[in-house]
Amino acid sequence: MKRRDFLKGGLAGMSLASALSFSNLSVNGQSGSPLPEPSWNKLPRWKGFNLLEKFLRDSSNGPFHEEDFQNIRDLGFNFVRLPMDYRIWTENNDWRKINEKALKEIDQAIQWGEKYDIHVQLNFHRAPGWTVAQPAEEKSLWDNAEALDVCCLHWNTFARRYQGIPNENLSFNLFNEPANVEEVPYLKATTTVIDAVRTADAERLIICDGLNWGREPCLGLVPYRVAQATRGYDPMDISHYGAEWVDSKNFAYPTWPVYYAQGLIAGPEKTGISDILKAPIHLQGRFVPGTKLRIRVHTVSTAAELVVLADNREIFRHVFQPREGEGEWKKVVYREEWNTYQNIYDRDYLIDIPAETRKLEIRNESGDWIALSELGIQSPDLPAETKISLRSNWNQEKAGDPLVYSEENGRGVISGAETIDRDYLKRTLIHPWQGAEKLGTGVMVGEFGAYNKTPHDVVLRWFEDMLRNWQEAGWGFALWNFRGSIGIADSGRSDVKYESWRGLELDREMIELLQKY
Repeated sequence: MKRRDFLKGGLAGMSLASALSFSNLSVNGQSGSPLPEPSWNKLPRWKGFNLLEKFLRDSSNGPFHEEDFQNIRDLGFNFVRLPMDYRIWTENNDWRKINEKALKEIDQAIQWGEKYDIHVQLNFHRAPGWTVAQPAEEKSLWDNAEALDVCCLHWNTFARRYQGIPNENLSFNLFNEPANVEEVPYLKATTTVIDAVRTADAERLIICDGLNWGREPCLGLVPYRVAQATRGYDPMDISHYGAEWVDSKNFAYPTWPVYYAQGLIAGPEKTGISDILKAPIHLQGRFVPGTKLRIRVHTVSTAAELVVLADNREIFRHVFQPREGEGEWKKVVYREEWNTYQNIYDRDYLIDIPAETRKLEIRNESGDWIALSELGIQSPDLPAETKISLRSNWNQEKAGDPLVYSEENGRGVISGAETIDRDYLKRTLIHPWQGAEKLGTGVMVGEFGAYNKTPHDVVLRWFEDMLRNWQEAGWGFALWNFRGSIGIADSGRSDVKYESWRGLELDREMIELLQKY
């Protein structure tokens, strides 16, 4: 059967593999690179993108575009992941009734993958019983027998439909980013669906997202001969800055590397804790005339007296006394176990810094404790505020180093005691997954990227550190989208000089970085 006959007449009782010969065809006179052979215990270094044409039934549901596959191939990539909403191929809101006609556009994507030497990975971003999107599923895949049964029905249908297509061309990624579920119920549901797939296609390559939104490997899956996928969205202050679909309004202005410092300051009278937690925050630098310090106060327990000194001279003093009723705070929190109020302020206080100040000191001179969540320096010499996030760490074991503010190349930096950089990402996001690899599990990065509100130079520096880590680990990756706000084309960034190519506006710097690694 020819491709055009397949598209007109459907499967006619045959699997897609029977209808097509998967043979790495030449395209428009060009011979593509043969796809590498994957296995569940060692995945290739696929490099590519997510395509979102079937991401959401009500807002992103159309046919895939052949030119995307050709362009992805011609730019040097070989992988697409298709995150999909199962409701697209159901009929009349009956989750057990599958509309074969609706699956033909997925068939087409798999054909184009074969035609252009692109591995296609099918993913249920919304599976029967689970999604990270809104609205949530009415029944939970993790503890509802009907939801699990229906999910098995859908994946078994896909396994039968595409039975025999080589794993070089096609893989299944069962659920997107399982979250708020313990390993035992996740394993029960996942292994049941794995069995449903293998009943129809015993050799199909299956890739399962890790736990905790894909951040942690699920070691209990190792005996089931499946690979696993992780994510590249940490820290979210960079990846999701300005994103409307998450609560990003309090995210720190993105920088890379990211610096954090202690924001908890206990009062001098507080007993039973280390004096380290009573230490002030020191911020050194050269502050030009007109510079302002912004302090975001998050929580105050019982009472606190916040004082700021500039070169040992007091420039700010404010008494905080949380209680019931209206006040400066956003939320009243009464802790019955301690008979005290720990109100959430989440409020900024802006302070003028005297010209040529060299050292700022932020103290709590009375009361219980105060938790600061962010400091900002607003310099008239810079277009954007320089920020540093603060954390409340009751287990701090040594005094924090002074924070240092500096300006360089038109941007400011506040360096702190804790640095999130390439080595940090390697320790926290690479090493745990390498432990799973040693047990015999292939690993890839199923999604990563940064929204177009994050400064482009920050994105590129962050990308390069992640990509270097993945290259060293031997992992493939897929940017969240090809075209759109996180992609390499038509991303709508205000700080990129785009290159016009085949009707697309390309981010050439980002493309070359992805190609490099």
